Amino acid sequence: MKQSARLGLLLVCAQLAACSVLETDRIDYKSAGKAPSLEVPPDLTQLSRDSRFVVPGGPVTASSYALGQAAPSMPVAARAVGDVRIERAGDQRWLVVNRPADQLWQPVREFWLDNGFLLSQDQPNLGIMETDWAENRAKLPQDPIRGFLGRIFDSAYSTAERDRFRTRLERAPSGGTEIYVSHRGMVEVYTNRERDQTVWQPRPADPELETEMLRRLMVKLGVSEQQSEAITRASAPQPAARVAKVGEVPVVQLDEGFERAWRRVGLTLDRTGFTVEDRDRSKGLYFVRYVAPNPDRKEPGFLGRLFSRSADSAPPLKYQIAVRSQGPSSTVSVLDAGGAPEASANAQRIVQVIADDLK
Repeated sequence: MKQSARLGLLLVCAQLAACSVLETDRIDYKSAGKAPSLEVPPDLTQLSRDSRFVVPGGPVTASSYALGQAAPSMPVAARAVGDVRIERAGDQRWLVVNRPADQLWQPVREFWLDNGFLLSQDQPNLGIMETDWAENRAKLPQDPIRGFLGRIFDSAYSTAERDRFRTRLERAPSGGTEIYVSHRGMVEVYTNRERDQTVWQPRPADPELETEMLRRLMVKLGVSEQQSEAITRASAPQPAARVAKVGEVPVVQLDEGFERAWRRVGLTLDRTGFTVEDRDRSKGLYFVRYVAPNPDRKEPGFLGRLFSRSADSAPPLKYQIAVRSQGPSSTVSVLDAGGAPEASANAQRIVQVIADDLK
């Protein structure tokens, strides 16, 4: 009887676990906030400081957007439901919501908390919030026994990947608020042949995850599930992005006007892990920090070309990323802290990384 009872209990558990597998979505995050901190490159987090471009609250003048409004732009594939619409350029998407930024901050904040994240940054004065590193539990193997044990003992199984998302709110020149969501990921890899030591390394940003989070955010803002799924399928051609030189200065050339170029460059900086300290849309400038790689150390991973994790790495340098309109096209260049054009090896690396993500 005891053996039969145990067998019956096991079958019931397996059935329950199997049912949960069928109902599990492909995204199910759990914050890693209480776990030991990940060993990540130092510049994957933002500095806290006042910004000259304050998002929620405060007056906005028409002159502050003169450059952006005067620049022509290419058509953007857009679909709208109520006061929410999604726009797309290639694999980059963002939301435009016809509401003030200060009315959107709390719903967006609740959205991330409801989806299993903690916030490592929550700065309305910068218009930026960023989640901590979290694990997508839906990626765990979902056989019946493992799924059941995982539901009882939450730490019994873990994936080798972590994700975090940065959300940026900006006032749109035409009114309303633009919402950008960018993804950054880490993967745990073995560092020796014995496979008993691991390290966390960056992995490429996932545009599909960004799109899914934007879709879910649309639902939070009042769009139905069916409508959100339909309008995120809208596509648009990917404008060309190429590296060129103006004199000795490396630049990225984009076949699109200022507004599109500004949005896409901002998403690229978020995706590739630059520390954006400030931004001035009226002047087309992003103020960033950059850590030059150590030439004597091999840096594997997606961001290895940019960010050094060694203790003896060079101190961070400050640059300005300038987006300039040239009629129907735009250029992206690197300026030094004083605003002078940069032609250094660091500038060439930065330009190449931006171009690679924009392609």
